[in-house]
Amino acid sequence: MISLRKYADVDSEQSFSNRMRSQRFARFESMLSKLPRPVRIVDVGGTNAFWEQRGYADRDDVQITLVNIASEEKVHSNIDPRVGDATDFGEFADRSFDVAFSNSVIEHLFTYEKQRAMASEVQRVAGAYWVQTPNFWFPIEPHFLTPAWHWMPQSLRVALLRRRRFGWRGPCPDREEAKALVAEVRLMTRRELRSIFPHGRIIPERFGGLVKSWVCVNGFPE
Repeated sequence: MISLRKYADVDSEQSFSNRMRSQRFARFESMLSKLPRPVRIVDVGGTNAFWEQRGYADRDDVQITLVNIASEEKVHSNIDPRVGDATDFGEFADRSFDVAFSNSVIEHLFTYEKQRAMASEVQRVAGAYWVQTPNFWFPIEPHFLTPAWHWMPQSLRVALLRRRRFGWRGPCPDREEAKALVAEVRLMTRRELRSIFPHGRIIPERFGGLVKSWVCVNGFPE
């Protein structure tokens, strides 16, 4: 698992995960380039570090609002961190933003109902959206970095996590805490994404011939 964590470390510019993320972001930038400037982006679950890493800090043609459960200081003129709930953007009016962006967040909402609520808010507050999430049918779970982890019964996953580390989590001896860590991650299928983003285009991201993750997009000029 140590070697898998090395490949999946998004903070390392050389990691496989970061290279995949950079390729994905290049596709996003290509779509973003077709929108008039300045462009307003809301990043659901975003951080200062993510946009710094991609050269967007202190640009005058892009205004980015971060919505995250964790607070961050405002350190860049064009990046505004807010503490908020991905399922309820009540402080923002309809079409407050040009683009809603989210990278590997919607799978952390515990239930399908909350995932649907996030999708509804994303489509309400922005004219275009880009939402990426891992594929339920890819054999290696990206948070616990274990083959078939997400296909095991929840009770077995909880029991295992209480005893040892899996990916980025554990060991967690407390049963309720382990249960919450396991339940938090709910990977989605293409059919589920289609149901909550009915007007979106679903783009597959492949690795080894298999779909590793999905990106749902809509509202960008062709």
